Amino acid sequence: MAQAVGDVLVFLGALWMLVAAIGVARMPDLFQRMHASTKSPTLGLALLMLGASLHFGAVHITARALAVVVFYFITAPVAAHVLGRAAYLSGVTLWEGTLEDQLKGRYTPHTHQLRSTPTEEMGEEG
Repeated sequence: MAQAVGDVLVFLGALWMLVAAIGVARMPDLFQRMHASTKSPTLGLALLMLGASLHFGAVHITARALAVVVFYFITAPVAAHVLGRAAYLSGVTLWEGTLEDQLKGRYTPHTHQLRSTPTEEMGEEG
């Protein structure tokens, strides 16, 4: 029974990974592609590892699967944040359908620090 449930979880995990891959291929700009490449695979990986743990039923496999999930949960958001910030600061253009750029005017170009209010509202020069 556990192997059958594990197989279903592996299938669902692979399905979520497919959704992520389609999102990466179909999204119009870098930032939306990054969102698709970090959010869905997180659930997909968790389902895959849980399914593998149930399928094999060994303690050492479960420990390794848990370590993989924890490592991915820690590193994926940090990596996405760093890549997104670097892309934004280097001037990657947003999709023309983007309604609002909430970071516009908030970064100091020389120090790359984020201000709480845009420079236009503060009356400062960037």
